[in-house]
Amino acid sequence: MKRISAPRRTASLSAQLVDSLRSHIESGGWPVGTRIPAEQALIEELGVGRSTLREAIGALVHLGLLEPRAGDGTYVRSSSELQSVMVRRASSAQRDNVLELRTVLEEYASGTAALRRSESQLQQLRELLADADAACAGEDTAAATSVDALFHRAVVRASGNDLLIEVYDHLGTALTSSLGGLPWDTVHAEEHAHLHRRLVDAIESREQDGAREAAAAIVQLTRDHEPRTRRAAEDR
Repeated sequence: MKRISAPRRTASLSAQLVDSLRSHIESGGWPVGTRIPAEQALIEELGVGRSTLREAIGALVHLGLLEPRAGDGTYVRSSSELQSVMVRRASSAQRDNVLELRTVLEEYASGTAALRRSESQLQQLRELLADADAACAGEDTAAATSVDALFHRAVVRASGNDLLIEVYDHLGTALTSSLGGLPWDTVHAEEHAHLHRRLVDAIESREQDGAREAAAAIVQLTRDHEPRTRRAAEDR
């Protein structure tokens, strides 16, 4: 019996535009936190109608990549759908659960990095440690937090596990958003810096167990010295 030919399907213009804008965001064309161009400017640049553009923007808002702000335009909320989902999920999770997830990922990545890291990756970790010391010396909390995030991403990248790197790149924002910064005092800040140096030393020496232990200790320090008021509020 002759089979019925299935109809050929082509993506609508708005669907094509969604894919195009999503790729633009994922590639960093519109960085997270920035406001996208005004509607009329996009219409002229892309050569599409107003309704097509609004439909595409609405889809990206639904996916969590864009965020409209009344009277202030539309901003990039996330660079990927997975990141957006993870940020929302982490923000609703108990802090201990987020810290446990971070321990699992970073402990494994650190141990693997000790076995696979390159000399250039090791040098990058040393440079990030120096940047962190400079930020702390200048009491620049925002800069210190940013460098710390870059440091842990660099450790994960040194693991050489592409899938782990991709997952952590998405989870990194979720973890940072959920955990936020802590008001470290001098003693705890010094211990935090010491553990990071210990981690890099272990990675340099290719000591897998030492790297894993240092990574776990860093997360534990965060848990042990978070403000009691915040912990009590979450336990209620």
